[in-house]
Amino acid sequence: MSGADGRRRPSASHEPWRAAGLRKGRRYGISHQAIDRATERRLAGDWRGACAAAGIDVELDLDAIRNEHGIEFTERLLDDLHHLVPDLAKLHMPRSWKGLGLLLPEQPALLSRPGGPDNPWLTLGVGARYHPWIRGPVLKVGRMGAVPDYNPHHPMREQPALDRWKISSFTAHWAGLPHVWETSRHLWDARHVHEMRERWGGDAQRVPFLNPDGTPRAPDELPVEDPGLGDRPSRTEWIDGLHQAGQVVEAFAAAGIGFDPGPVSVEVAARLPFSPARIPGELRRLTAAGLGDRFQIPYDKLTTVLLALEKDTVRVEFAEFDLDTASGIPALSEVCWARPPDVDVLRDGMPPDELHPLVREAIAPDHVPGAPPEPAFADRSPVRVRCRGEWHEVIPSRVGLRIPHDDEETNREASLRALGGNSTGCFAVREAWSTGEGRLPQALRKRRDDLFGWVRQRDTHAVLHYLDRGGDPDIRDGKGRALLHHLAFLNHEVLLPRLLEAGADVNAEDRDGRTPLDVFDQVAGGLREDTVARKTLVAAGAVAKDPEEFQAWLLRASAGSSDDPPF
Repeated sequence: MSGADGRRRPSASHEPWRAAGLRKGRRYGISHQAIDRATERRLAGDWRGACAAAGIDVELDLDAIRNEHGIEFTERLLDDLHHLVPDLAKLHMPRSWKGLGLLLPEQPALLSRPGGPDNPWLTLGVGARYHPWIRGPVLKVGRMGAVPDYNPHHPMREQPALDRWKISSFTAHWAGLPHVWETSRHLWDARHVHEMRERWGGDAQRVPFLNPDGTPRAPDELPVEDPGLGDRPSRTEWIDGLHQAGQVVEAFAAAGIGFDPGPVSVEVAARLPFSPARIPGELRRLTAAGLGDRFQIPYDKLTTVLLALEKDTVRVEFAEFDLDTASGIPALSEVCWARPPDVDVLRDGMPPDELHPLVREAIAPDHVPGAPPEPAFADRSPVRVRCRGEWHEVIPSRVGLRIPHDDEETNREASLRALGGNSTGCFAVREAWSTGEGRLPQALRKRRDDLFGWVRQRDTHAVLHYLDRGGDPDIRDGKGRALLHHLAFLNHEVLLPRLLEAGADVNAEDRDGRTPLDVFDQVAGGLREDTVARKTLVAAGAVAKDPEEFQAWLLRASAGSSDDPPF
C-alpha cells in the first residue's frame, strides 16, 4: 500500500479519508484470532459460542420466542442462526468510513424474517450514542420495518448523532436507519457466501478490478470501451470506472439507469461511492423479495437520492427531502449501492491474507493463503534514531523505550529540561513514546498506532497479546491516553488485573488532564458507578477529578469535534 519512497500511494477509488476508514475497518474490524475461534464454534454447531467469540451479544430467549411466535417461526429462526457467520456479519456492518472504520450506532442490519413478511426481523446492531465503543453488536428479534422512523428536522436530528463528532458523512448513515440485508445473505449466511463474486459484479473467475489471485489489475488491463455483456467483470469495470473518472451521467447510462442530478451538481454524485453496474440487479432482488420497488439513500437533511424500478427501467435522481414523502420510502442499504470495501482495499494494496478468510476465498480464489501478518505492535526489534550526529538504536520494552545512554547522560538531560531546554535525539523519542506528545520515528509510530487501532475496536485479546510479548503497559496514544484510559471499552475483568500486575500508572493523565478513573466514570454508564472495576482502580490508588471540574470537562468534551468518540 506504499510506494517505493515509503509513502502511502493515493487510493485507486476513494478520497483519502474514506480510503483510510475502509483500510482500518477491514484491518481492525475483527481479528483473525477471533475469526478462528468463531469458526471453530460455528462448525461445531454452537452458534451462541460463535457469536460470543465474534464479540456479539445475544439477546434471544428461544422459549419466549416460541411462546410468542410459534414453533414454525422458532425452527426457521434456528435454521438461520445455525448458518449465521457472526464474524463475517460484524465485519460488514455499517461503519464510519471517515478515518477510523468504527461500527456506527443505531444502524441495525435486518438479516431475515424467519416467519415471512408480517413477522419480526432477526436483527444485528449496536445501540445509541456511546454504545458502539462500550458494547459490541447485539443479535435479537424485533419488529422493525424497512421504513425508518426518522425526522432530520427534529431538534435532536439537526446534527444526527453519527455526524455530531464528525465520524461519518450523512449519506446512508442516519440515526435510526435500518439496513435491509434479507437479500444480501452473502454477507452473513454460510450457505450464500459463494455468491459474493457474482453479487459484486464479477463471474465465476474473478471480481471487477482484481485478478483471480487478488492482485489489482493494471490500468492498461481495464477496459476503455464497452466490452459487451459476455464479460461481466470487465463490463462492471467499464461502468464503475466511468463513475470513478467523474463521468457520472455516462456511467449510469451505461448501466441502463436514467439519472437526474436534480438540485445538486453532478460532482456531488461523483463523490459518492456508487457502483452503478450493481444497482439494477440489487433493486430487482429487493423487489422480487417483496420489499418494494422504490428506495432512497438519505444524503443530507435537505436532499435524498430516490431510486425506482419501473418495469424494466431503473431511475436514480437527487431530490429535495420531503418528510411526508420520504418517511414512506424504505432506505437502500449501503451494501446494495456502494462499491464493496473488500475489493477496494485490495485495489489499494492490502494483502489478501488480511481479509476475512471467507471473503478472500470468494474474491481471490487463486490466491495461495498464507499466515495472517503478525500485528505491528508485536515487533520488538530496535529502531534507529538520529542522536547527536550519530545513529542510535532504541528498543521498546516493558518499561518504555530503552535508549543507549547512561545515568550521567540521563541526569544531564533532566537538568537541561528543568532549565527550560528541549530534549533531542533518543531522549525526545523516549518522551514522545511515554507521553504521546511529540514526533516518533515512523517504525515506532506504526507499532503504537497498530495497537490502539485494535483498542478502538474493543479487541481485548490484542492488548493481552501485546502484554504477553513484553509490551509497555503505560504506552500512550497520540492524545496521551494510556491503555487504562481505554479500560471501559475493553473487557476490564480480564485486562485490569494484567495491567495492574504489569505496573501500569493508575493516575496517568492524558493531554486534557484526565485520569483513567475520570474516563471510566464518564463512559461506564452512570458517573461514579460503583462497579468492581472502579473499586479495583480505587484500591490501587486511582483518583478522579473534583466533581465540579469533571462536569466542566464533560461540557467541553461534548462540544468537541474530534474524529474520535467524545470521551
